[in-house]
Amino acid sequence: MPSATHGSVGGERVSALALPNAMSVDVEDYFHVSGFSEVIDRDDWERLPRRVEANCDRILQLFDDYGVRATFFVLGWVAERHPGLVRRIVDGGHELASHGCAHMRVDRQTPRAFLSDAANSKKLLEDVSGAIVKGFRAPSFSIGKTNLWAFEIIAEAGYRYSSSINPIRHDHYGLPDAPRFPFYPTSDNRLVEIPITTAAIFGRRLPCGGGGFFRLMPYAAFARALQRVHRYDREPAIFYFHPWEIDAGQPRIKKAPWAKRARHYVNISRMESKLRRLLADFAWDRLDRIFGIE
Repeated sequence: MPSATHGSVGGERVSALALPNAMSVDVEDYFHVSGFSEVIDRDDWERLPRRVEANCDRILQLFDDYGVRATFFVLGWVAERHPGLVRRIVDGGHELASHGCAHMRVDRQTPRAFLSDAANSKKLLEDVSGAIVKGFRAPSFSIGKTNLWAFEIIAEAGYRYSSSINPIRHDHYGLPDAPRFPFYPTSDNRLVEIPITTAAIFGRRLPCGGGGFFRLMPYAAFARALQRVHRYDREPAIFYFHPWEIDAGQPRIKKAPWAKRARHYVNISRMESKLRRLLADFAWDRLDRIFGIE
């Protein structure tokens, strides 16, 4: 199992409490969300108003405001339609990584179909950007105990690392028995899995890696959980969010079940202000640099 690179920031050695963390963005639009898949047909994606480019430009400016470089896991579907956005991400000094082609959950694909998806999305992103794509994140963290074969395929497709496991119990995803920190999921150790961060509190895992949990939790509680990971585990955190999470003006999907609408829209209007606090209070960088992925 690889250990995190505690290293240095700006050439100066950092303490456990000042560890740089990995910031990441899953680049998808509001209608790509798995929670809405039962009420939004894939054939309708083209006719829906796209907001992902404008939202990502806001995020790029936000990161520039705080001097943060991040990893952007971009859908191939988005890259095909917004190649200029992909190039702006790379030109801004951020890492480009893959989120698959069209937000198809891995646990709903055959191994052969998933290999095509993973390989094609990597080639598309590299062709559009001219950058080498090293990282992959499964849509909706959809690698679990029933499809661990997916790691071998991610490696076969040419990726150096995956960040596809959220090691918690959840009704939509999760592998609660997985290691909390980077590990080798393949027999030949050619791929590193970098799980989303959890804090260990009273023998339980508390989600503190972003997304809806970040929007739902009070900021002070979330920050204390990250500090606990630094203090007791001496590991950097991996944080993620989506462009639609800063977009209070996005169309409301009224046909979706109430629970899924509540999960999607909770505290969206507060997200940007909380992100600004997070960017100011902690050190952040790209996944490949934090974990020494060449």
